[in-house]
This record gives sequence, structure tokens and C-alpha cells, in this order.
Amino acid sequence: MRQLLFTLLALTALCGPGTSLHAQIGACVVGPDGNKTMPGTGGPCVNTVVSAVPFLRIAPDARGAAMGDVGVALSPDANAMHYNASRLAFSEEDLALSATYTPWLQALGLNDVYLAYLGGFKKLDENQAVGASLRYFSLGDIQYTDENNTSLGTGKPNEFEVALAYSRRLTQNLGLSITAKYINSNLASGQQVQGQIIQAGQAFAADLGVNFRSEPLGPNGNILSVGGAVTNIGNKISYTLDTIRDFLPANLALGAAYTINLDEYNQITLTAETNKLLVPTPCDGTATCQRTQNEIDDLSPIAGILTSFSDAPDGFSEELREFTIGVGAEYWYAQQFAVRAGYFHENQTKGGRRYLTAGLGLKYNIFGINLSYLVPTSNQRNPLDNTLRFSLLFDFGATTQP
Repeated sequence: MRQLLFTLLALTALCGPGTSLHAQIGACVVGPDGNKTMPGTGGPCVNTVVSAVPFLRIAPDARGAAMGDVGVALSPDANAMHYNASRLAFSEEDLALSATYTPWLQALGLNDVYLAYLGGFKKLDENQAVGASLRYFSLGDIQYTDENNTSLGTGKPNEFEVALAYSRRLTQNLGLSITAKYINSNLASGQQVQGQIIQAGQAFAADLGVNFRSEPLGPNGNILSVGGAVTNIGNKISYTLDTIRDFLPANLALGAAYTINLDEYNQITLTAETNKLLVPTPCDGTATCQRTQNEIDDLSPIAGILTSFSDAPDGFSEELREFTIGVGAEYWYAQQFAVRAGYFHENQTKGGRRYLTAGLGLKYNIFGINLSYLVPTSNQRNPLDNTLRFSLLFDFGATTQP
């Protein structure tokens, strides 16, 4: 099992999008009716957008995870940097920290594969905040073997990201942010693949975020928040000394949240969000491809981002299928107890992830805890199937609740 897990991860990291990964899937074929199907199965043509270091797109906190993996427009908290760091400028807290632990592939009995996330921020003044986060993905103990199944020793592959953010309110209602990141992906450093020595992949990236929060609306002071973020804009990453480098999972997120204050004690937030990977769509092997896979692999990071809106082999209809949708709801009682639920949808030709989420939150004075749970609603297996994850939060600027 561990050997299979490592093989899949190594293929994802070492192979350029659309090369070995897509060679395993097989090229799409065009039928007599003009529709594209998968050879052998006759099912819809699957042409998933892939990238290196996909761990950067895993929702790291239990609050957003319980609401359908949304967060670009939610109220500010210590985990805002993953979604949209511009939220930090609107925080009413002076200092906050959070720690999240997420078991990975627990349904397969792998107890030492996990994602850990630390996040926090400090307000500099009423309009400015700085934030920092550390994301660490452990792949457990791996037994390395060669093509003859000869043992090459064991290792502990891991990936991590360190991020620093600056957020500022330009007006009473509009905030912007910029985040700098260092990414390190050490999957099999020192091992050899086809005569090439594998090394740790490294990259630098940046996020840009914007958040608009309305003045209190109506007699109850309801709040409308609209947010957007472009994340993981950075250099391509490589694990060997050859010329093939893979794209980071650059991403566009757009969303809105509406908070309704029912009365002094009851509050509901409804939110919706859409995301799109800003990574070139692989060639599906048909004549409608605008570029060969080698030409796609040779694109620069910025060119890859710009062409990602118009390069799908099936045109605009396929571009629309590359957008995922997440919706969520959050209910607070007296800002002390929360119930959350959400749903995430991805087109079946672009990965097919579809799942319901649910969670709880508890807050007392400076301390808080969030829990989330994921239930798949499709045949596509999810590494977080039926997994409980939790976040601890410390809001040092919080006031005592009645």
C-alpha cells in the first residue's frame, strides 16, 4: 500500500501535466456523433487539469472545510491566509493564532500521513495587519524500491510551505493583501528515476487578495462581504535537472458571504464560492488541441495563467467545466456555539469530486475549537472520506462573552 501511494505521488510530482499522467489515462477519442469519449469505456472524456504540489490547494482549517471548502469572503480569522489574506485587515481582534490537524487517507489505514497547518496574524493598527502561516504535509514512512522491486531503503517524504502576508484597508470597506511564499517538496530526494537523481523541488510564489465588506445593512446590521484572490503565482517546479518543469497550482477564487443578525444571540452566514485552477488544460489527444503537450509544458508561468482561460480543447464549454462550486452556511448562537454545513461540486470530467461537509464550533473567551467531517456523494474517492479534522484557535484580543 505504501509503495503504491508513493508511486502515485511521485508520478504526480515528477511528470509534467499531460505527459505520463495522461498517458496512463489514455487519449480521448471522437465518436461518429462527434462527442469525445474515453477509449474502452465509452464514458465522458476525462481531461483533468493537474499540477505539481497539489497540497497547496487543500483547505487547511476545519471552519472552511465544514462549509464546502469555502473561505474567500468569510469573516476574518487566523486561517484567512489560505483563502484570502485581505480579510485580516477587517479583524476586530488584535492577535490570533490557529493550529489544524488533518488526517490523510485514514480510510486506507495510513495513520502517519497528515496535513498540519499553523496560522496567525497581528494587527498593526486599525487598517493594517500582518500574517504568517506554515503548512506541512507528511507522507509517512515510505519503502523505496527500483523497477526490480529491490529495496533502496526507506524515507520520510514531506512537503511544506511558509507564507508571510501584509493586509491593508484602503477605505473603510475595501481591503487588499499580498502574500509571499516559499514552497519545498521533498518526495524522494537522493533516489534515482531513469538515471536521474531526484532532488527536492523548490519554488517561490505570491498571492493577491481583495475583500469588500459593506457597512451594516438594515436594522439588524447585516453584512455583505465579497472577496477574490489569485493564489500560488510563482515559478515552475522541478525534481530533476532536466528541462521539464511543472506548474504550481495557481488558482482564482471568487465568492460572497451574507451575514444575517437575527437578533442579539442568533446569527447566520450564507456563502458561495467558485474556484478555477489557472493552469493550462492538457491536450486530450484529439485534433481540437490548440497546442501539443510539449508546447504546453514549455509555457512560462504567466503565459500558463493567461492561456488557462481559453485553451481547453472543447472551447468555452470545457472552460466552464473547470470551475468548481462550493456553498456553505454557518449558524452562531451568542458567538459561542456554531453549526456549519456545506457542499462542494466538481465536474466529472475534471476530477469528479462531490461531497457534503458538516462541522461544529465552540468558542469561550480567547479559546475556540472547530470540527469538520466530509461525506462523499459520488463514486470518486476522496482522501478525506469520513475523516474528522479539528482546529484550535486563540483570539487574544477577544472580549468576554456574556
